[in-house]
Amino acid sequence: MRGARVVFASVLHQALLVITLPVWGLLALLTLPLPYRLRYRLITSWGHLQLWTLERLCRVRVRVEGLAHRPEQPCVVMAKHQSAWETLGLLRWFQPQTWVLKRELMRIPVFGWGLALLQPIAIDRGSGALARRQVVEQGRERLRAGRWVIIFPEGTRVPAGRKGRYRAGGAILACETGTPILPVAHNAGEIWPRGSIIKQPGEIRVRIGPAIATEGRQVGEVLAEVEAWIEAQMPEISERGYPGTLYTRSFRK
Repeated sequence: MRGARVVFASVLHQALLVITLPVWGLLALLTLPLPYRLRYRLITSWGHLQLWTLERLCRVRVRVEGLAHRPEQPCVVMAKHQSAWETLGLLRWFQPQTWVLKRELMRIPVFGWGLALLQPIAIDRGSGALARRQVVEQGRERLRAGRWVIIFPEGTRVPAGRKGRYRAGGAILACETGTPILPVAHNAGEIWPRGSIIKQPGEIRVRIGPAIATEGRQVGEVLAEVEAWIEAQMPEISERGYPGTLYTRSFRK
């Protein structure tokens, strides 16, 4: 019975997500004349709704540690990427925020148009040096506008218990602007696995680390510190009790 309830709750949550997304997307278009801050609050309320239904329907709890480490001014946030959850969950603690994403996403009818209204950092992911330049140029503008820049350095969702290759884009942005990096570890992939609509009951643990200084430092040195801090937390916050060795293996899609 417990398994059937988990499946029913997960399917119901997914159905609500799919049904409300195009409706919210159309409503988002009506916010175009509004000031950015108001437009942002209205559009991202969809994400807060999905988090609320996830917790109520699927019995998912969230525990966050390290909120005292948040600087007063927005900075670059580099977070583990295991699940769809963190694309919504980080909305709670970093407002307003922007994300690095593929430019093609903004061409999707309704969804992409609404997403574009939030002014994300849109890049041509396959263009190498051009993509890194886009992250720096657009990221600098977003930071000046008082927005947190959320970057998933692994680039793609990596299954729980595995580690992807950390990419340098976020560290380059932070070093070139002298902006601190806030590392974030979490175990959301154990609750809402990559590529699955099933959400397991349990606790998502989020751990925010001390801000990492970047001014006057080399990109490689900063990136290595971010990676070391995040990966060192994973065995500690995992509900499955993974041994730390699992989190030292590289994963490529």
